[in-house]
Amino acid sequence: MSATAGQAQGERGLAERLGLKSGQVVQEIGWDEDCDEALRESIEELTGNELVDEEYEDVVDVVLLWWRDDDGDLFDALSDAMTALADGGQIWLLTPKAGREGHVEPSDIGEDATTAGLSQTSSISAARDWSGTRLVTPKARR
Repeated sequence: MSATAGQAQGERGLAERLGLKSGQVVQEIGWDEDCDEALRESIEELTGNELVDEEYEDVVDVVLLWWRDDDGDLFDALSDAMTALADGGQIWLLTPKAGREGHVEPSDIGEDATTAGLSQTSSISAARDWSGTRLVTPKARR
């Protein structure tokens, strides 16, 4: 395997850890220069689609929400993100890891997610500096 092929496979693995699949539409909210480009590229590679932004006017399978402690009200952001989700869709909340600028406490995520009507299903190391929390609507609401 060439170095380029190995690198592409490693990048694809980042998106696979999020449970993404080919053909899915992923909306990205909260992008800034501190976001992980390898993760973004791996999502586009795996899904075969470019990431869409907040202006996208159709439903999406997944919302990728980059969030830092000083970005505002997380409950409002989660509520807004849910409006674009297709039935059975999910939100991946990406926050800076502990010890990094902008870190969000897990208890704050849990509280705001529950208040927004979301259930936390898993947490992963999504990228070098970012943790990922998977949020879904409870099955009774789907």
